[in-house]
Amino acid sequence: MNEAFIFNKASKFYGDDAAIKDVSISVDQGEFVFVAGASGAGKSTLLRLLLGAEKVSSGETMVLGRNLKFTSKSQLCDFRKELGVIFQDYKLLYSRTVLDNVAFSLEMQGVERSEREAVAYKLLASLGLRDKAQVLPKTLSGGEQQRVAVARALILRPKLILADEPTGNLDPDMTYAVFNLLLEANKCGATVFVASHNIPLIEELNKRTIVLKKGEVVGDFKQVRELS
Repeated sequence: MNEAFIFNKASKFYGDDAAIKDVSISVDQGEFVFVAGASGAGKSTLLRLLLGAEKVSSGETMVLGRNLKFTSKSQLCDFRKELGVIFQDYKLLYSRTVLDNVAFSLEMQGVERSEREAVAYKLLASLGLRDKAQVLPKTLSGGEQQRVAVARALILRPKLILADEPTGNLDPDMTYAVFNLLLEANKCGATVFVASHNIPLIEELNKRTIVLKKGEVVGDFKQVRELS
């Protein structure tokens, strides 16, 4: 099976401080993988490296067949069209409606308004937000904004989904709604890589889990229940 991404002895330093150190991870296309660890363990750094928002200080990051260490800004723009990213701080367009935020990627691809809005409405409905489609994001709670970010990330059916604590502001019902969508995307072939500290949920879903501690990989379990 082809790899979705590979970290090969990857390190990222900020001054003298190592955010990650000598990390080697291989994730196959179509896998669903959690990365767990305490705050500051390096989870978000891994996601930023996979997105190309940061470059490794040493080693390599190969994502969807590209070595991101040597990828130009214009190449990164094309590369990111293959990704769905759920940011911890949402990164929504606050001057546009919820519906426009979710449909934005389809708009950039030239999809007709009626078609892109139909898809966006369906995703919003699955996350309990259909009645919020025409409001501005600033009127929503943090949890609602997070759900908008999830819908936006999934609308293009990306090859690789990167999620940074995607349910941190959600109640249990909405947490399951989000993960049902991620699991559905995974069943359709997307690789899903989720940074999370929600250990009960990780244990319940029982997927491959990579554990970080102070920037180093200290565990890689095909099923998280192997921990117990």
